[in-house]
Amino acid sequence: MFPVGTVLFPRGVLPLQVFEPRYKELVADITRRDHRFGVVLIERGSDVGGGDTRTGVGTVAEIAQMGELEDGRILLINVGRERIRVTRWLEDDPYPLAEIEAHPDESINGGLGPAVAATFVARQKLMALAIEMGADPGGLDIELPEDPIEAAWELCAASPLGPFDQQLLLEMTDATARTKALERMLTEQLADLERAVRGDGQQLD
Repeated sequence: MFPVGTVLFPRGVLPLQVFEPRYKELVADITRRDHRFGVVLIERGSDVGGGDTRTGVGTVAEIAQMGELEDGRILLINVGRERIRVTRWLEDDPYPLAEIEAHPDESINGGLGPAVAATFVARQKLMALAIEMGADPGGLDIELPEDPIEAAWELCAASPLGPFDQQLLLEMTDATARTKALERMLTEQLADLERAVRGDGQQLD
């Protein structure tokens, strides 16, 4: 397991810089196996040195690219696969370990396709306005997969949210409800930016 300060969604991308000996050992172990490990958000504490408090729902990450620098640091590009739930944390020896189980969505409840379409529009409006105001929120254009479930996860991964909002979405087990919740979050951000534009016209740093 690799506790970090951000959330990895299925279909998301997580770059990691590995320098602690325990995580170098983790990388060595998983590259001899299936190149996969669990990622969870740190609720409190630091991802360096241990002593952190971790969330119980995370994502399986798979190493897509790996390289090593001259100073010994390991650079990883990881892709999110399926969602998992931690059933029991084990002793951190030699690195964080846990017993996990698959944590798929319980339902979709219909309407996922329209929810994805509406959320995509909300994201594009937000990103376009942020760029217009001088911010750099990341890529405006994204290409969604045809499968609505995969497209919904892609939108979660590509939207500018804080880690606790991201974790809230990750833990939701209805795909349609999760996508609609994301749309509300993006719409609220858009309203805040529009108020800022009407208020003083100042650009974002």
